[in-house]
Amino acid sequence: MIPRYTRPEMGKIWADQRKFETWLQIELLVCEALSQLGEIPAEVVREIKEKASFDIHHIDEIEKVTKHDVLAFLTNVGESIGPLSRYLHYGLTSSDILDTSLAMLLKEASELILQDIQRLLEVLKKKAFQYKKTLMIGRSHGIHAEPITFGLKMTLWYDEMKRNLVRMERAKEAVSVGKISGAVGTFAHIPPFIEEFVCGRLGLKPAPISTQVVQRDHHAEFFTTLAIIASSIEKFSVELRHLQRTEVLEVEEFFSKGQKGSSAMPHKRNPISSENLSGLARLVRSYSMAALENIPLWHERDISHSSVERVIAPDATILIDYMLNRLTSLVENLIVYPENMKANLEKMGGLIFSESILLHLTKKGLSREEAYGVVQRNAMRVWEKGEDFKTLLSQDEIIRRLMTQKELGALFDVRTHLKHVDDIFRRVFGDS
Repeated sequence: MIPRYTRPEMGKIWADQRKFETWLQIELLVCEALSQLGEIPAEVVREIKEKASFDIHHIDEIEKVTKHDVLAFLTNVGESIGPLSRYLHYGLTSSDILDTSLAMLLKEASELILQDIQRLLEVLKKKAFQYKKTLMIGRSHGIHAEPITFGLKMTLWYDEMKRNLVRMERAKEAVSVGKISGAVGTFAHIPPFIEEFVCGRLGLKPAPISTQVVQRDHHAEFFTTLAIIASSIEKFSVELRHLQRTEVLEVEEFFSKGQKGSSAMPHKRNPISSENLSGLARLVRSYSMAALENIPLWHERDISHSSVERVIAPDATILIDYMLNRLTSLVENLIVYPENMKANLEKMGGLIFSESILLHLTKKGLSREEAYGVVQRNAMRVWEKGEDFKTLLSQDEIIRRLMTQKELGALFDVRTHLKHVDDIFRRVFGDS
């Protein structure tokens, strides 16, 4: 079953119909290439292309006997062609078809994933500008640190997804490699021209050298890239889960009419999309490990990688497509509570301005250690007794000696923390 947020196009890539279409396309291109070398008459290639077809159900029936999917496919296609099927699969090995087909399918999946990332980037950019000056508390170790804006948080995510876009483009390039070089990659029965012709027509690069298979570091790079993207998605999801906690409630996932949060507690509105994405990221990361373990094959090839890829290729690409689309919907419909952000910002009684006080005291001539001691001594009273930080500082003898009340008040101006927001936005978005 294809998940709701997955686009139908992604599911179709991994259907048997598309797989056999690519196999047949590769076989027919090999015939064309052989024709150009004079190995097959041009009129024979035309007849083969006119007659060649396959029946998925019949292939399944043949495979029950042959226990070999490519041979079952060739037998079925051969039945549609007749005696001219002797030209089919000439000088090839199964992996010539399987690996070149896999490259085609992963390339197609990559193009959809790149579109998904672009859509997410558009939504993140819109949110970044919408909340560019919406103040909230920045947290380190989960504890209040200094003010930021919600727009900066969205900008950070946008910048990370831009890097993921570049990574995905590289991954698409890395995996778009085919091979038509025979049983151990030596071109013993067909010349390199065949490989160059076929890969060129398919928009793939021919492997400079291969064994019976394309080397699996190509695929490991691809699946590791998907794992990085999944981890970014989880990073964003974990942040949204924290921000939706009842004690924080600065943002909330959209809760639709009729939606239910709990079978036991009717009041619940849970961050289910974010939690779902966190869990799925674990799966995608596990697929990258499986792909890494596919790299060391025996000699010129064994079959241990094949069973792995039959699972991870459709699963990982479908999941990333699903995750990117679900996250895009989540962010696009996110409910933001600026008033709660403001309330949380003020919760620590002014402690968030401690660094401003510290730095100003050093300008007044105190050593950093002395200044730190003055600020921390008063800050701990706020922590322990809930007093107001500014009031305590205004009564401190050292503070009174070194600065006026007006100077002190200016150090509690939150606008100080916004003065370079425009600079950061220009760095990330340019002059847009």
